[in-house]
Parts: sequence; structure tokens; C-alpha cells
Amino acid sequence: MLRRLAAALLCAAAAHAAHAAAAADPFPGVASAYLVGVNGGVRWAANADRRLPPASLVKLMTALIVAEDGRGDEAVIVSGTAAAASGARLGLRAGERMRVDALLAAMLIHSANDACRALAQWQAGSESAFVARMNRRAVELGLADTAFADACGHDDARTYSTAHDLDVLARRFMAVEKLAMLVGHERLDVRTQAGRTFHLTTTNALLGRVPGVRGVKTGYTPNAGTCVIALTEREGRQVLVVLLHGRDRWWDAAAMIERAFDVAGPPEHAP
Repeated sequence: MLRRLAAALLCAAAAHAAHAAAAADPFPGVASAYLVGVNGGVRWAANADRRLPPASLVKLMTALIVAEDGRGDEAVIVSGTAAAASGARLGLRAGERMRVDALLAAMLIHSANDACRALAQWQAGSESAFVARMNRRAVELGLADTAFADACGHDDARTYSTAHDLDVLARRFMAVEKLAMLVGHERLDVRTQAGRTFHLTTTNALLGRVPGVRGVKTGYTPNAGTCVIALTEREGRQVLVVLLHGRDRWWDAAAMIERAFDVAGPPEHAP
């Protein structure tokens, strides 16, 4: 009798623990780390303070620093090293001139590394000086588990962040109207000062497909895997999803967004 009672209690305890684990992590295995924020607070998270490579999510900090400088109409002369940047590229040529705001658009919508490097060199005189500025800004924003080794997010052991820190960074980024507007574009044309035109298409497959998605940024490198930060707004409610090294970032992020709105409470309506 006592043995049967003890066994029953153990089974009940195991079931309770499994239920609690599922409630705490309703999306097991979707990513090495994730965070789902609802209306400014964290609703679900797993490994949210684990330091991981963030790939091109780094460009949120690059864009933030450039935008805060407030010189969007100035022209940038593309250097040879910027034009030779590896990875995703716009196809800029050494010596071309392009407005800061056009380069920002290319960096954020197309994730262009040549545009990113050109902005970093222009803003601080060299990419290394710009990276030092990025790390100082991370400290100012309280990003205790974030560090940068370059402006664009290439794989480097010295570049890392966490889902928690990227949630903070993304919210600060989206508070800048110009940046929030840029990452909401599915397509946009930008031009050099000589008139060469580039047709940008967003790397964010959620835009235009999941209702209410406003941005923010995607990323991929061999070490980081597929990453995404997505901010969605519907009828006064807001959901922000961060996925680092995701398994299937588009389907998983979409499912996480929908589930988050299910628990976000009723829409806010003006009286």
C-alpha cells in the first residue's frame, strides 16, 4: 500500500514537473536561445542570458550609432576595403559616393556588409575606432553580455550577445523613428550620387506575411546559424521575438508571435 502510494506521488510529481517545464519553455528546441516579450515584459525565454554569436543582428548597434549621429544627408566615399567586404553585399565600388541614409537602408534591408563597413569607416575614421564606440554604447545601454569585434557581425569569438541583451537593443533601435521606418520596408530603391540604382529586397520573410510585423533584423553565419529579431504590433499590443541559432526561424517565429498574442490580453481600444 505504502509502495503504491509512494509510486503514485512520484508519478504525480514527475507530471507536475513536466507541466511546469512546458509552461516555462513552451518552445523547446526552437533555438539555442530565444526570448518572447509581450507588451514590454518577458513572457517566455530559454537560455536568454547565454552568450552566442549574433551574426548580422550586430548591425542594429551599427545603425543606432550612425542614426544618433544625425548626419543622414551627408555623403560617404566608399573605400576600397569597404567595397571588398565579404558576405552579403550591395556591390558598391571604391570611390563611389552615397548618402548616409541610403547606406543605412542597404545595411538594414539587404544586410549589405559593404554599406555597413563604409558607414563605420566614415563615422569614426576607421572600423576599429567605430567598434570601440559600439562597445562603449553597449555599456551605456546596460548590455552586460554583449561585445563587438567588427561592425557587421562576422564570426569572431570576440563578438557575442544574448537574447536578453538583443531584446533591449532592438527596443532602443525601434524607438528611433528613421530606423523603425527603414526595417519596415519590404522593398526600396537607393542610389549613389552618380545615379547608380540598387533595388533592395528585405531579408526578413516575416514582413508582409505575418500581420503586424514591423521589422527588425535577420542574421546568418556558419557559427551563429539562422537568427532573427521580429517586432509585431496589433491593436495596441506588441510582441518581440528574438531567436539565436534557430531551427526553422520563419515558421517558429510566426508560431511564437501568434501564441504570444493569444496570451497578450484583449486589444486596447480608445474610449
